[in-house]
Amino acid sequence: MAVQSDVTLLYIVAGYLAVMLGVGVWAYGETETAEDFMVAGRSLGAVVIAGTLLATWMGSGTVTGGANSIAYDNGLIPAILMGTASLIGIGVLKALAPRIRRFDKLTVPEMIGEELGDEGRIISLLVIAFAYVGIVSYQFIGIGFVLNVTTGLSVTHGTLLGTALIIALAAMGGLMSVAYTDAISAFLMLVGLVIAVPFVFFEAGGWSGITADVPATHLDTFGNLSFLEFFALWAPPLLLILADQNMYQRIIAGETDDGTNAGLIAWFVGAIATMTLVPLIAFASRAMFPALDPGMALIATTTTLPTWVGGILLAAATAFIITTGSSYLLSACTNLSQDLYKGFINPDAPDDRIFWLTRILVVVLGLFAFVLGQYFPTILEVQMYSYTAYGAAITPPLLSIFLFRDRLTKIGGLTGMVTGAVLAVSWDTVLGSPYGLDAVIVAAPIGCVLIVLVSYLTSARSSPSPTKA
Repeated sequence: MAVQSDVTLLYIVAGYLAVMLGVGVWAYGETETAEDFMVAGRSLGAVVIAGTLLATWMGSGTVTGGANSIAYDNGLIPAILMGTASLIGIGVLKALAPRIRRFDKLTVPEMIGEELGDEGRIISLLVIAFAYVGIVSYQFIGIGFVLNVTTGLSVTHGTLLGTALIIALAAMGGLMSVAYTDAISAFLMLVGLVIAVPFVFFEAGGWSGITADVPATHLDTFGNLSFLEFFALWAPPLLLILADQNMYQRIIAGETDDGTNAGLIAWFVGAIATMTLVPLIAFASRAMFPALDPGMALIATTTTLPTWVGGILLAAATAFIITTGSSYLLSACTNLSQDLYKGFINPDAPDDRIFWLTRILVVVLGLFAFVLGQYFPTILEVQMYSYTAYGAAITPPLLSIFLFRDRLTKIGGLTGMVTGAVLAVSWDTVLGSPYGLDAVIVAAPIGCVLIVLVSYLTSARSSPSPTKA
């Protein structure tokens, strides 16, 4: 079956986008300070917290990369197992949430800089900006896929339009606009997925029809992947979510501890649903469209459904893509304005200057993300590269701060941080994946070991000698 563009689907998507832009305009008027822009004035309730966490995490990486691409390319079971990484991460964040809120910092580089000094802060802000620009780049491509199936517009031209839309939404109201559009998007996505799954399975010929038309290996435990190949795909999302600045900022943005806790529980439940339903649709898509770009798997099924069902699902997918793109773009720009400019270049910069600098950076980094996205052959590749860079360099030192702060030393944290970053970037590209191992299998564990080992050695060395009797 070939994918046929259906312009009628665009009407429903356009209606959703109009609502999103309307919320952005409202938030523009509500956003007056840098804290409003970065953490929504710490005013978010449980429902909005749950929605913004779910929509931010389950973006294009879920509906065009990650679980979607793996279900299409490798099989249903490994795609569903991928979701366990997110669930473990959410559980850890819920346990750490009280400490994160008490830390009273707006960004991850501020948290790391508190313990590892200016060097740690600079390294972390540069790594985060780099990784987040990569993540934003495939959100743009996701919109290109949506416009391709609705209008027949080329993916490249659709990506350009998606770039403009995501930049506009992020620049309008910062987290105030992103959080509320996230809540709407999360609800729409869950409803769309629940409604769409039975229709998609019917169109694909039911379970027996689907399993007859997909490769036999797609029904195995790890599909056509080895365990190490699966682990190399599973580990990066776990490493990212454990230290993702977007998740930390949303936890900080909660109005109360109880509301934030309830929001985290709701996020966990929503993640279970999303990480099960998306692979089911993508797996059915393999039977319907056996020669697709894997990133198109879920989106392509919308053209085979009744218009109202396909429109809701497509609008839902668009919702997740746009809000995730806006969130990660905003977060990267916050690092550069708050941590780099105000932290080092101009510590006395007034609040309004930081506010407007962040908006300008949204445009600049957004354009750079578009250019970067043109150099990766698939969404899954840029997704894993960005996740690995972040997870190997940022996650080990940040978790060390929360889990054994008393034993962590500056030299230990920096050693693990720099080593993890260098290995993440060079292991596959420069060194050619020695021993056939992916970067994530090497970089993050070595970084963790070095943090613990060097901290132990340097703390022991700096401890005063016991007084002799």
